[in-house]
Amino acid sequence: MHPKHLSIKDFTYSLPDEKIAFHPLENRHDARLLVFKNRHIQTDIYRNIAEYIPAETVMIFNNTRVVEARLLFKKDTGSIIEVFCLQPHEMYPDITTAMNQTSRVQWLCLVGGASKWKNGQILHLPFTTGTTSYTLEAQLVEKRNDSFVIELTWNGSFSFAEVLHHAGHVPLPPYIKREDETADKNRYQTVFARYDGSVAAPTAGLHFTPEVLASLEQKSIDTGFVTLHVGAGTFKPVKADTMQEHDMHSEFIEVEKELIEQLINYDSNPLVAVGTTSLRTLESLYWLGARLIANPRAFGNELPFLSQWEAYEHTNIPEKTDALKALQVYLSETGSSRLIAKTQIIIAPGYTFKMVDGLVTNFHQPSSTLLLLVAALIGENWKKVYDYALQNDFRFLSYGDGSLLWR
Repeated sequence: MHPKHLSIKDFTYSLPDEKIAFHPLENRHDARLLVFKNRHIQTDIYRNIAEYIPAETVMIFNNTRVVEARLLFKKDTGSIIEVFCLQPHEMYPDITTAMNQTSRVQWLCLVGGASKWKNGQILHLPFTTGTTSYTLEAQLVEKRNDSFVIELTWNGSFSFAEVLHHAGHVPLPPYIKREDETADKNRYQTVFARYDGSVAAPTAGLHFTPEVLASLEQKSIDTGFVTLHVGAGTFKPVKADTMQEHDMHSEFIEVEKELIEQLINYDSNPLVAVGTTSLRTLESLYWLGARLIANPRAFGNELPFLSQWEAYEHTNIPEKTDALKALQVYLSETGSSRLIAKTQIIIAPGYTFKMVDGLVTNFHQPSSTLLLLVAALIGENWKKVYDYALQNDFRFLSYGDGSLLWR
């Protein structure tokens, strides 16, 4: 069956509130780990994950950094208007460029309390860095179907990323029903986070500490990093009866040329994605390379974009190494050190994996595209895994426990 015809009702389960982790554990690597391989389940903790991964495996992490994307503007009347920064305006070629803007930027946002925001009204948000006070101003530019274009301006010669850090709040997922706390600035961030741009954490990576990363190195498990800036669409519920009617969210990815060369050099080694975002990035690389093989000028002068169903429509199915080499050649010819693209790929049962052999991931919401991805990887066994986790008191969702799933 083509994934377009899947019914989301077949990918649901009952998740009681008491199974959801509303706070992280004190020590990241003490989170419980469910290991699924050859239809067999084992349990341990993340501190020991290296014991379940063969030497010479390559593990790929997402090094995006969560930004404090929630801006709370207080009107003179005392009411609060919340501006949630989703993604940069199309005028910017990528998130990094937009994040580095100084004094002024335009952003696509959700607005809580938009009816209280009068046309032409400028909102003010004072903030401080060190002992100096500044002001962030917000003005409505345009209303779109599912968001607003907001122009944000500020005094001070620092970047928009820095503004968010000082003026914003951590964008905890909607199912964590509490206000963000000071500790969340650290704990809702991986220890290897590097590039500002996400409004949700790549949660599988939250369990990895320097000690765990050292244990991987000691076992000759190689590591690498991609960047996928996680958007709020990762929490977008599937409301359509079939997946054909669901509009999959798209996200920016950035992959260094060196990482592509690393994947080419280790093409016969097992490849494990740490998180669904890393997996989507890796599989997207294959299909972007496949398109270049079919048409070396496929990208033209535009940002490479992989659409929702493109992976299921290709008639040209090259070898993995050939697809990666096509990307390598493209970057060399364009004089680029990294690939910047957008991906809308949806990975659901019926998908044939081209890159990834295993996945480290948390336990996901019922009826979500992330659960569809897990089902694509391990088939109907997803029910066995989730039933086991529920019956054995695993903690679910972003601050919860996780799993190592082998395809």
